[in-house]
Amino acid sequence: MTSTSFPARRPTLVSPPPAKPGDRVAVLSPSWGEPAVFPDVRDIGLQVLRDEFLLEPVEYPTTRQLGATAKERARDLMDAFRDDAIAAVMASIGGDDQLTVLPFLDPDVFTAHPKRFFGYSDNTNFLNFLWNLGVVGYHGGSTMVHLARAGGTHPISIDSLRSALFTNDTVELKPVDEFTDLSLQWSDLSTLDSPVSTTIEGGWHWHNADQVVNGPTWGGNLEILHWNLATHRWILPVDAYRGCVLLLETSEELPPSEEVFRMLRNFGERGLLQQFPAIVVAKPKAWNHQQMNDAATRAAFRDDQRDAVLRVVEIYNPEALAVIGPDFGHTDPQYVLPYGGQMTVDGPARRVSMTY
Repeated sequence: MTSTSFPARRPTLVSPPPAKPGDRVAVLSPSWGEPAVFPDVRDIGLQVLRDEFLLEPVEYPTTRQLGATAKERARDLMDAFRDDAIAAVMASIGGDDQLTVLPFLDPDVFTAHPKRFFGYSDNTNFLNFLWNLGVVGYHGGSTMVHLARAGGTHPISIDSLRSALFTNDTVELKPVDEFTDLSLQWSDLSTLDSPVSTTIEGGWHWHNADQVVNGPTWGGNLEILHWNLATHRWILPVDAYRGCVLLLETSEELPPSEEVFRMLRNFGERGLLQQFPAIVVAKPKAWNHQQMNDAATRAAFRDDQRDAVLRVVEIYNPEALAVIGPDFGHTDPQYVLPYGGQMTVDGPARRVSMTY
């Protein structure tokens, strides 16, 4: 394993150069080799990269390998970053053990060859690893979920990923008109022919919206961050996050509101939650194939999670500006957010903007 030493202070965060149409992009499975289970769905996502973005996807040995070891997956990450012919790196999907990959990564590879990395959920592990090295990452954009979407890729997801891939622009994170947290069966490709039902956007919830906050982003999937805290290995001293905008989203495992409260309470007891003058929380997914909740139950789930977040913020960081409801997590469509890039949360204008 590689011995990794991170700075005690926040690193200087730099965005890697953008890709351009015609470039080669690595598609990896640093968490779970699900492309091996659903190769047809994988192919749909790769074809979207070719057709919509004019990119050439390049797979690596563990991209379609079930049971690949953490060391093998780390090797593919490092090989993709070392290769100067690769312009960006994208995760196929998340998983639940990317934490075990991190000890095998050589940080010098990623500082010497910075590239735009796209992923969310379990990929929070690697996004945080890059952040610790001063490399801005990109939260979102897995190839199998939003690119192989039922009924075709959503225009919002396409436009956001295009901006994150190809530009350094400052763009606005806007409320969507409607969204879904339903998902179809990848084992039956016919279910991808028509879109799933959607829910009308009910609006974002703003808290302490009498202030404007600008700062670099940090955060990601709440459960994964909590695991990182438990290892006491990949999280910097709390002062490193002072002045950052905290991004949070929860997974398809649908953690109940009380568990969300407890995880964030642990952030507060550590002194971490208090460092963020602004907190942006994604709309939570409230349905999976084991919990096929009806519309009323899903709405109540979202309300309960919102209340849990606000309850813990009131205890540990009562002055923080918070906005709850943007779409950058496990719902659809999905905005891609810079992880370490600048974000402005403008409470009086009810506006969120970010720089890639």
